[in-house]
Order: sequence, then C-alpha cells, then structure tokens
Amino acid sequence: MKNLKFGILSALCLLTLLTAGCATNGDSATNAFKNSSAKQIFVGGETALAKADYATAIKHFEALDSLYPFGDEAKQAKIDIIYAYYKNDDYAPALAAADRYIHLYPRDAVVPYVYYMKGIVGLESNRTVLQKFYNSNLAELDLSSLRGSFSTFNELVQQFPDSIYAKDAHRRMIYIRNTLAEHELQTANFYFERKAYVAAINRAIYVVKHLNGSPQVTKALQLMQKSYQALGEQKKASDITQLLKK
Repeated sequence: MKNLKFGILSALCLLTLLTAGCATNGDSATNAFKNSSAKQIFVGGETALAKADYATAIKHFEALDSLYPFGDEAKQAKIDIIYAYYKNDDYAPALAAADRYIHLYPRDAVVPYVYYMKGIVGLESNRTVLQKFYNSNLAELDLSSLRGSFSTFNELVQQFPDSIYAKDAHRRMIYIRNTLAEHELQTANFYFERKAYVAAINRAIYVVKHLNGSPQVTKALQLMQKSYQALGEQKKASDITQLLKK
C-alpha cells in the first residue's frame, strides 16, 4: 500500500514538474519581448518576414498576440502569421490562425485573402500525398485536406466573386476536382480488377454525380458499363451505352 502511495505521489510530482517546465518555456518565449513595445515587436516580425526568417517572425507575432492582443499591429500580425506558418511548413497552426481571423473579423476587407491562404495551405499540406498519388497511382489515399481546400476555395468564390483571388481560386478548384476524380476513378478500377463490381460502380457514380465536368467522367461511365455487364445487368449496361453515345 505504501509503495502504491509512493508511486502515485511520484507520478503527481513528475506531472507537476512537466507542467511547470512547459509553462516556463512558454513564458520565456514571451518574456523575451516583455520590455518591448507593440510596435517594436511588430517591426521585428515584419523585418524577419521580409528576410524569409519565418521562425523568427512567428515568435514575434505570437508574442505580440500574447502581450498586446489589441491594436492595429496585433490585427496585422494575425494576418501575417498565417503566411509565416505556411512558409514554415506549420500547416495546422496556419489553418487555425486563418479560422481564428475569419471568426474575429468576418466582414474585414482582408477576409478574401485569408480564405485564399487557407485554401493554399490545405492544398500544400496534401503535397506529399499528391506526390505519392501521381508517382505510384495508389487507389486508397487520404485526400480529406484536399477536399477541405476545395471547400475553402468554393466559399471564397461564392462569397467574394469580385475578389482579386476569385479567379485563381476557381482555377485551383478545377485542378482539385480533376485530382479527386482521378483518385475516385483509380479506386473504382482497383475494385473492378478484384471483381468487386458494386463497389466499382458506386465509385464511378460518385465521379459522374459529384465531379461532373472532369475529364474522368467518360471513363467512369465506361467502367460502369463494364461492371453492369459483368454483373449480368444488361439493361443498365445498355442505358450507359446510350448515354455514352449521346
């Protein structure tokens, strides 16, 4: 019983030390700027950003948000830190910072830019996955961030159609749509080759219904035709044939 109490006490002490250590580290990062004004911290962050020293810029902007959360400098820092996180490959914090800005300033003139950066970050965060996709043609990949990026660009185009970012956002939406369609088509082929025809049909239907306009639609219809034939459903296969002719 004594050993159990000693073990619990030791664990609590260790947890306390770890918590204190984390707090100390966070405080020390802020303490480095405690004698600086908001403008000084902001200028330091902007200077680091201009020099592509993104890690230093992030430290300045985070400290500014912690020490001086209000004011013009803090507001601009909330925008600039999104870009700094993005260039520093810190994608999750970049997305969180973008969401936070949109929540705080939903009607701000800079919001279209924030949406655009959020879409870019989501697209970039899938870079490794896309490289695997194009290099190895794997059927099963997690493209959830890519879908999120599409949704963000779509929000930008719908809410701010006259924005200077809308045209490029639309172009990127086409790229993402075609990439997702290719992914779904490859997955459908994956199932077809393994004679899982119903699963192949469902994937192909998704391309036709939800990714219409992509070059893969015709191939998806052809795969549906072959799958229905393999299942012995000649009527449905014939309907697809007529649709392809049209």
